[in-house]
Amino acid sequence: MTGCKDKGKVYLVGAGPGRADLITVCGAEVLRTADCVICDRLVNPALLNFARQDAEIINIPKGVGPNSFSQEQINKLLIEKASSGQIVVRLKGGDPCIFGRAAEEAAALAEAGIDFEIVPGVTAGVAAGAYAGIMLTDRKYNSQVIFVTGKEAEGKQKSNIGWHLLAEFSGTIIFYMAMDNLDFIAGELIKNGMDPKTPAVAIADVSLPSQRVVKASIGSISEKCRQEKIGPPAIMVVGTAAKSEPGLNWFMKKPLFGKTIVVTRDRIGNARFAAKIINEGGNPIEFATIKIKPLTQTNQFLQTLAKIVEFDWVVFTSTNGVDIFFEALKDLGKDARVFGSAKVAAIGRETANRLAEFGIKADFVPSVFTSGELGKQLRAFAKLKGKKVLLLRSQAASNELMELLAQGEDEVTNTAIYNIAAEKNDCTCLKQEIAESKIDWLTFASTSSVNGFFEQIASGIINSGSVKVASIGPATSEQLKNLRVKIDVEASEHTIDGLLDAIKKTYTCPS
Repeated sequence: MTGCKDKGKVYLVGAGPGRADLITVCGAEVLRTADCVICDRLVNPALLNFARQDAEIINIPKGVGPNSFSQEQINKLLIEKASSGQIVVRLKGGDPCIFGRAAEEAAALAEAGIDFEIVPGVTAGVAAGAYAGIMLTDRKYNSQVIFVTGKEAEGKQKSNIGWHLLAEFSGTIIFYMAMDNLDFIAGELIKNGMDPKTPAVAIADVSLPSQRVVKASIGSISEKCRQEKIGPPAIMVVGTAAKSEPGLNWFMKKPLFGKTIVVTRDRIGNARFAAKIINEGGNPIEFATIKIKPLTQTNQFLQTLAKIVEFDWVVFTSTNGVDIFFEALKDLGKDARVFGSAKVAAIGRETANRLAEFGIKADFVPSVFTSGELGKQLRAFAKLKGKKVLLLRSQAASNELMELLAQGEDEVTNTAIYNIAAEKNDCTCLKQEIAESKIDWLTFASTSSVNGFFEQIASGIINSGSVKVASIGPATSEQLKNLRVKIDVEASEHTIDGLLDAIKKTYTCPS
């Protein structure tokens, strides 16, 4: 008897309109389970951070050309992958059932006997209204909305768009995929009786820092979009709602909207910083300059961990140290009880917050988040004379903190729990964007990131351009000055949030 492998399953998942965190919780959870992810062209690549590292990623641009996929090829691929027993996520921009061809894919899967589910997403038409401050419905003037494709299927013998009905429609009309056919769409609406002065608005790159909004009448929207060089992907809204109040456009009023900001930490740190920039409307570019290598398998760390209860104070000087320490505890089958009665100090608010995520409330955080202040203030706060202090930090950390604590005749043990190595990148694109003044800010959160960046990109390129430089604090600024790099802002609170606030203030409180 021949064995039969169980068929897998396909999830047709809506990726949302553009911004990665607009995917639904269900969509993100399904992505985490996938063996294979099949992506449309408009899907934000950042969504792949939800996928497993070993998941197969297949990008399938539709259209024309040697690398394009037909719908039939996509259907065949879905069936092939699922038939081999895999969990497959078909990741589609917006909502899969709103002009997303979910009907064709679901029908093919059903015919092949493949189990499938549909996970809805935020459709671009709805998101366009929200992110441009356009109320698609309002009980005072509009109680109906209609979605219309601006591009019908090729080879279709007869259009099933009721242009005469749309021309008379008293609600909001939302056109998808309309940019290449604006002249035709406007012409058909006007020809069928719509007033050429009817308000219209085109929204390109919905929910992204590159979002652009063009308002005009339906009679002039096509020409206005050409003048403003608005192209796909874009949504067009027609009707009274398209007037909108400028004060309601909350997204494009964010202080960092449209600003391109380079983050230069390690990959995990960059991802966290990038998320904060996106929340402020900015466009982050992740350029990792360092990589973090744990040293928790060394004899030094394991011996220190075995006697950690003997210390009076344990000091963490970075979020990286916290993450690596608790990951090591997990691997060893231990938890926060290893601290015993030892008190815990953190260099700053971010490090303290990360400790709190592991159930540890920092007993001490200095008012100024530097190694020097941590040493001075901890000595005064804890009356450390004769106490045993353990520092868990980077192998590359300076001696300043140790020297300050040792002045109080304390017994200070320094244990390196991670090392920092340089991360190399292809710098061609970033150099070009800096030279073309397409980058607004370079950010530096440590001396290591400064060194890692300028080992790859000459400081002369930075100083000769319009790009601005932001530093997290004095030590980082000093290293930038050593390299003759002009600093535009330094964070007053030496955290990532403080660094972001310093940049924001240049726009909200200009000198």
